[in-house]
Amino acid sequence: MASTLRRSAYQAAKRSNVPALQAVRHSSSEQKILTSVYKDLPKVNYTINDFIWQNLDRWPDKTATVCALTGHGYTYAQTHRMSISFAASLRTKLKLKNDDKVAVILPNMPEYPCALLGVLEAGCIASLMNPAYTAHDLKHQLSKVDCKAIIASKLSYASIKEALSALKINIPIILTDNDDLPEGAIKFAEFAEDFNVNTDCLKSVKRGPNDVAILPFSSGTTGFPKGVVIDHKSAVAMNMQIADPNIVAIKETTATYQSVLPAILPFFHIFGFNALMVNQMYFGVKLVTMPYFKPDLFLQTLTKFKANVLFLVPPMVVFLGKHPAVTPAHMETVHSIISGAAPISSDDAAAIVTKNKNLVFRQGYGLTETNGCITIGRKDDTNHASVGHVIASSEVKIADLQTHEALGPGEEGEIWFRSPNLMRGYYKDEEATKEVMTADGWFKTGDIGKYDENKYLYVTDRMKELIKVKGFQVAPAELEAIIRAHPKIADCAVVGVPDPITGELPKAFIVPLPNQTVSSEEIMEFVNSKVVSFKKITEVQTIEAIPKNPAGKILRKDLKAKYC
Repeated sequence: MASTLRRSAYQAAKRSNVPALQAVRHSSSEQKILTSVYKDLPKVNYTINDFIWQNLDRWPDKTATVCALTGHGYTYAQTHRMSISFAASLRTKLKLKNDDKVAVILPNMPEYPCALLGVLEAGCIASLMNPAYTAHDLKHQLSKVDCKAIIASKLSYASIKEALSALKINIPIILTDNDDLPEGAIKFAEFAEDFNVNTDCLKSVKRGPNDVAILPFSSGTTGFPKGVVIDHKSAVAMNMQIADPNIVAIKETTATYQSVLPAILPFFHIFGFNALMVNQMYFGVKLVTMPYFKPDLFLQTLTKFKANVLFLVPPMVVFLGKHPAVTPAHMETVHSIISGAAPISSDDAAAIVTKNKNLVFRQGYGLTETNGCITIGRKDDTNHASVGHVIASSEVKIADLQTHEALGPGEEGEIWFRSPNLMRGYYKDEEATKEVMTADGWFKTGDIGKYDENKYLYVTDRMKELIKVKGFQVAPAELEAIIRAHPKIADCAVVGVPDPITGELPKAFIVPLPNQTVSSEEIMEFVNSKVVSFKKITEVQTIEAIPKNPAGKILRKDLKAKYC
């Protein structure tokens, strides 16, 4: 076989006047590309809304969402009707137009799908933001995206107002709360439940697969959070990829059966948006929305609602597998768990399976830039160390760190990905896009990995500087910028240190100005008052100098090797 390949490559090179050796190398490199074990996708012609609602007539009266805390919720028919009314209200009452951006800054709640799908139905683009963010965090994101309106709850209202004030911006804020609204705020129900609003305006909204749908935020491989441009077709492609019969964990809703899924991963995160909301609504699942993770509430939700499938991040997996409060009774109705956002060990996977011997546990792997998925295991998989197989119509290249040539089984390199579910690029940041996207369509993940002879992918390390805390990305540069603003600091660096609960935690190294002393507590208070909880620095160490290369780049590996 190999000699035949070399002969054919030589003949092809001779015909095209390309050196034979180069042609053989090219053929050999192409052979090393990791392809999918799943059936190829058909052409994607749906918008996100069309994809979700195509089966509406099969389960209109089934529960779409119900709040784990309050028990209030909506059927699929109600959610659809409210999203249409909300869309028409955005067009007629706020005069929004196609491609206007609307920030959605909400925790998981029954109104979230209605609000988001209403934004898309109105022809607008939804920018997904974390409701727990401080004014400092929100200011950065709102300055990047020119939003015409904001959908939020009172939980975030003060931070939003502070951020808008700092930016000298005044835009409408729609709040989902039912009473005691701040002056000037718009009541969500007045838009979503206005069933007398004229919906004829939506006839002029022409949205297709190539139109931009959402702008979530990611730090890319390094640096500050960037808006990720996701169009309808890439999001739908990803949802079709994970709806493959060999992958999908959910049993489709029927007249007599409906799967139950606790929606604990945040919808503003790409994993939660696609895997927990869009995909589950496509199958008619009952989503039990949880605005935050608290162990008691989570365990109560599992048993009260008889959960069938769980999408989790590693700290939740560790909790379910190893915490003494979690018993087999909590896992009795759960038949499938999928973990993502960061790799976990096979020991952690084994611990959770002991709670239910019939449980299928798998890992998936992806980034915001890939709509949340690159690989996932089959629904009968038992290879807990792997992050699964490449999704349909997609390719993975393990790129040599120097030559970028494709490596073969067992060889470690940077994971590159090419697929119809890739982002378009970073919002208004061509330079950052060029850093991660090649001319021939490969996305450089910044992760190190390898694959085996059975096409399983393994994520073994990270090249990129990002710190992963509970599955969330923390950019060291963002925290360093805050620390450098302290009047006693000359230089600093932030790295991630291992933590058994969160995965990693940010640790700061500081160099005080001459003749200045500063305590760890002072720096932590200075930084942590400005950032959301998962970004908070947990340790500060004073050193004489920050190690850097000749170009001035911080040598984080040297810091970790010497001090961590």
